[in-house]
Amino acid sequence: MQEEKGPFWSVMFAIFLGVFLGTFNMSAINIALPIFIQSFNTDLDSVKWILTGFMLATGVACPLAGYLGEKFSYKKLYLFALIGFTFAAILCALSFNIVMLVAFRVVQGLFSGLIIPTTMTIIYQVISRKKHAFAISLWSMASMLAPALGPTLSGWLVQYYSWKSIFLVNIPIGIIAIILVARFIPQYNLSKVNSFDFIGFSTVIILSLSILIAFSEGSIWGWISFKTISLILLGIASLTVFVFREIKISSPALNIRVFKFTKYTISVIAVSIVTIGLYAGTLLMPLFLQNSQHLSALDTGLILLPPSLAMALMMPIVGTLYNRIDPRILIALGISLMAIGSWKMSNLSPDIPHSYIIFWMTIRYVGISFSTMPITNSGMSIIPRTLSGHASSINNWLRQVSSSLAIGIFSSILISRIQLHTIALNNSDITYSLIQEKAYTMGINDVFLISTIIILVGLPLSFMLKRNAITKEIRSDEMTSLAN
Repeated sequence: MQEEKGPFWSVMFAIFLGVFLGTFNMSAINIALPIFIQSFNTDLDSVKWILTGFMLATGVACPLAGYLGEKFSYKKLYLFALIGFTFAAILCALSFNIVMLVAFRVVQGLFSGLIIPTTMTIIYQVISRKKHAFAISLWSMASMLAPALGPTLSGWLVQYYSWKSIFLVNIPIGIIAIILVARFIPQYNLSKVNSFDFIGFSTVIILSLSILIAFSEGSIWGWISFKTISLILLGIASLTVFVFREIKISSPALNIRVFKFTKYTISVIAVSIVTIGLYAGTLLMPLFLQNSQHLSALDTGLILLPPSLAMALMMPIVGTLYNRIDPRILIALGISLMAIGSWKMSNLSPDIPHSYIIFWMTIRYVGISFSTMPITNSGMSIIPRTLSGHASSINNWLRQVSSSLAIGIFSSILISRIQLHTIALNNSDITYSLIQEKAYTMGINDVFLISTIIILVGLPLSFMLKRNAITKEIRSDEMTSLAN
């Protein structure tokens, strides 16, 4: 039976807008943190929870999307998440103190955590298999375009309007997305869960919170502090209970049986490595441009815009190439470009020209385009449609964990390397301010070099992700009706 029940471009536009909303709100807030400090007369420790609360809520909601989508249908879940997200944006704009804003950002993060895996699942369940690669490239384009435009757009909005406009801009996009989803995405159910796995839900929430908080705060508390170690141990204990629970019941909160598909397992490991490499640049370049080259937040966003746009715009091209070229070649090329770009970025100096940064960051980001989509599709395409919701939830949850881990670990390494370089430079004849500037730049170079090594770890995995043959199980799955 035909899988695709709605016009391809209408369905994809409905998905594109939702993914854009969810990822835009992860990156657009960073540049406005000083404005929030002034507007609410508070400090950075309080304001950072506007970001941290959103991230934690997203990480908690991601693994629950598979169960909820099967329970209520993925179309209904996507509609519910879009409506909730848009309403939460209104509440954020109406907040009159920091506590309200953080609370509503947490609510917004919960809905964002449902949007991302749900949209990926709809692609693999609604769009015909031959169009999966191109469809997921458009999905990836939306997820990359939002953080590319986020800092620049939000910088412009807060400079000429107010911080409220960052949230208000979500409303028209959300309304259009809601209308498109209601009109073009088909109503369907591939499977139906019969029971509520309370223990599974509880353990995955505890697991997500403990690991994400430990990774995001570990660089501040110290990686061997009591709080960090306690949270990591709690996460390990929750993971143990969760795994033993989920493999025994018929309707798990998160079906970890998807890991029996070897290529899927390899793909989520590889995409986690690529995500860690991506967030090295996301963390380090704004710090270098603002602290070593003393640029404004808006100028920083403008310098990082061309590489980010190149990354987003390359996604559909890679999606087209996927069906013509062995994905192993695309992935290996992408990881190689990422590694070369990261290595070249480990040679920064305070007076380095912006053209150098833009060129090598563009090479690096184009590499991300060539690797991310083929890795994701190579793993997801082997999963039967009935399990794609759980596979998507795990994929996106691990990306969230990887990004938190990357920021936490790289922040710690950066701080320690700056301290070491500062001590070494104290014996020189240069002034204290120049010592600080030079040590900061050298620390950033060290972290870029470490990220290069991490990225190269993914290269051997690329050769294990050949295009999947249409197995008997998948052929049978192709014949399954979308509307049971």
